[in-house]
Amino acid sequence: MELKTLPLSHPKTKPQDEGKLSFGQIFTDRMFVMEYQTGKGWHSARIEPYGPFSLDPACAVLHYAQEIFEGLKAYRRPDGKVALFRPADNIKRFNRSAVRMCMPEVDEEFFLGAIKELVRLEADWVPHNEGTSLYIRPTMIATDPYLGVKPSDTYLCYVIMSPVGAYYKGGFSPVKIWISDQFVRSAPGGTGEAKTGGNYAASLRASMEAAAKGFDQVLWLDAVERRYVEEVGSMNICFYLDGKVITSPLHGTILDGITRRSILTLIKDMGIEVEERALSVDEILEGARSGRLKEAFGTGTAAVVSPVGQFTYRDETVSVGGNQVGELTLKLYETLTGIQYGHRNDPHGWIELI
Repeated sequence: MELKTLPLSHPKTKPQDEGKLSFGQIFTDRMFVMEYQTGKGWHSARIEPYGPFSLDPACAVLHYAQEIFEGLKAYRRPDGKVALFRPADNIKRFNRSAVRMCMPEVDEEFFLGAIKELVRLEADWVPHNEGTSLYIRPTMIATDPYLGVKPSDTYLCYVIMSPVGAYYKGGFSPVKIWISDQFVRSAPGGTGEAKTGGNYAASLRASMEAAAKGFDQVLWLDAVERRYVEEVGSMNICFYLDGKVITSPLHGTILDGITRRSILTLIKDMGIEVEERALSVDEILEGARSGRLKEAFGTGTAAVVSPVGQFTYRDETVSVGGNQVGELTLKLYETLTGIQYGHRNDPHGWIELI
């Protein structure tokens, strides 16, 4: 399939103060678009000026939520070059989500090439300030104008990009977590491992209640026993307990995070044992009380690593590591962001220059 680049006649004014960048509110001049039709496959791939789509009111995505997306970033390096972090892994996960949601897979090599070309054309939108980046959002939606519960025969795939500010504007500090035993994020056999919008919509009620109680995020427990840890907010979570790092296994209910994979690799590089197993809320509370639980942290694209200072479960609140950023947590954050921004060596070949 040929990738066409359409002319851009009216470029936008780029942000003047990168220190005021937020998340996902400003978008670049161009976007990538292609369409799919059963029997024809993917077609009409192009990079065109950013703009709205025209969708039929009966469009399948609006009624039955057949939709997937991804999230990755482009980073400005000290020499001025732009780099992507493990983009091929994001595209592989995009296709796994597509299979789960009965949507067509993309050609991974072509799609990666299209994203790289889009970033190359929009390289001036990649901010320069420390901690800033260009957020990249590949998306696929079902477009059949049909009211009926079935996979669509037509799809729209597109990539939009947004310059975003540093995540920790107020400093790298521990967050307060509410452990919910009422709401669940996903259930066995569900769509928890797919990056689909319905998973995030289902999390909003619990997140709002947590915020109203003064917490930063929700820690999700399993849907069956409401006992075992799964994710925190929209991030994977790790616990530094008894000298090893424990995290939930990938068994279909949690997202296979690219940052999670990278962090676990770095932990092993440091000679620390990693254990992927079900960890109960009782173990977390007891570990915090006794001091066996030294650190806890979330991992994800937006924050990279997010230190946890305390957990609240029902009527009990426990602190972790004296509510301070742990030594391992900080080292992991500095190591991974150092690789992403080009301040450290990349021993695993995760970086792809544009």
